[in-house]
Amino acid sequence: MDIGYSVEQLRVAATDAVRAPSLHNVQPWRFRLRDGGIEILVDPARRLPATDPSGWGARVAAGAALFNLRLALAVAGNPATVRLRPYPAEPDVVARLVPDVPRRPTPTEQNLYAAIPRRFSNRAPFWPDPVPADARWRLGDAARAEHCWLELVIGVSAVNAFAEIAHGANRVLERDPAYRAERQAWIRREYALDGVPAAAGGPRAEPQDLLPARGFGDRYRPPGRDFEPEPLVAVLGSTGNTAVDQVVAGQALQRVLLTATDCGLSVSMLSQPVEVPSAREQLRVSLGRFGTPQMVMRIGYGQPGWPTPRRDVDEVLDLPVHQM
Repeated sequence: MDIGYSVEQLRVAATDAVRAPSLHNVQPWRFRLRDGGIEILVDPARRLPATDPSGWGARVAAGAALFNLRLALAVAGNPATVRLRPYPAEPDVVARLVPDVPRRPTPTEQNLYAAIPRRFSNRAPFWPDPVPADARWRLGDAARAEHCWLELVIGVSAVNAFAEIAHGANRVLERDPAYRAERQAWIRREYALDGVPAAAGGPRAEPQDLLPARGFGDRYRPPGRDFEPEPLVAVLGSTGNTAVDQVVAGQALQRVLLTATDCGLSVSMLSQPVEVPSAREQLRVSLGRFGTPQMVMRIGYGQPGWPTPRRDVDEVLDLPVHQM
C-alpha cells in the first residue's frame, strides 16, 4: 500500500471532482495534498453571502465534489479512507482522504464514474413519461448507501402541497434585493468557466408553472412547452444538520444525481424550500420525516443537453511551489 497520494493522482481525481454541482455554479472548493493525504476545502472567496449565509450550500457542494473524488480514486484502483471535518481548528477543511488497501473498482463504481461527465442540471420542461419503479428504487438506494434518505413526493395532492411550500419560500427569497443581485451576478451571457450560462438557465417562469424557477434563464418558451403537470419530486434528507451532516448530504446528492444519469434521467434542483428555515421545517413535517431536508430535485426524462463549464483544475489546487 502506498504511503500517500501523489500530486498527479490528486490532479487527475480533482479533474473529476470539479464536475460536481454547486449553487449558481460558483465551484466553492479547493484541493490540496498534505502529508500524503488529499484534503478538500471550502473556498471562502467563493461563498454566496446573500444566497448561502450559513455556508450550507458550499458544504453540500464540497460533499458532492468529495463523492466524485472518491469515485475517481476507486476507479483508478486507489480507494480512500475518508475522515470528515478532520481539524476542529480548520473548519473550512471538509474532508481528508488517505489511501486504503488497493482493490479493483466495483461495477457500480465504474458505472457511476462513467456518468460524471454526462451529469448536468436540466432546467427545461421534461417529457410526460413516468419514471419507472426500478429507477425510483435505485435512487432511494443511492441515498441510503450514503447514510441519507430520499422521499419521493407522489400524487397530485402531495405535489401541490409541496408546490405551495416551494412558492412560499421563493417569494421570501425574491423579496431580498441582495439575493436577486447575487443571482444576476452569476448569470453568464458570454462564455465563462463559472456561473450559470443563460442558455442553460431554462425558460422564463410563467404564472401557470407548478414549481418555482430560480430565474437564470431569459428565454420565453414556445407555445405548448409547459412544464410537466405531474413532476416526480424527490427530497433528500440527512439525520441532522451539522456541518458534517451537510457534507454527508452532498455525497448522497451526487450519488443520487449520478445514479439518475446512469438511468437515463434528467434532474433539476430546487433548493428554495431548503434555504428558508420555516419552509424547510414545513417540508419536513409534511413528509413525516425525522432529520433535515437538504435538497429537492425534479426528476424525469428530458432532451439531451450539456454540462456547464468548469474552471481549469490547476486553479483549484493548492500545491507546494516545488510540486507545481
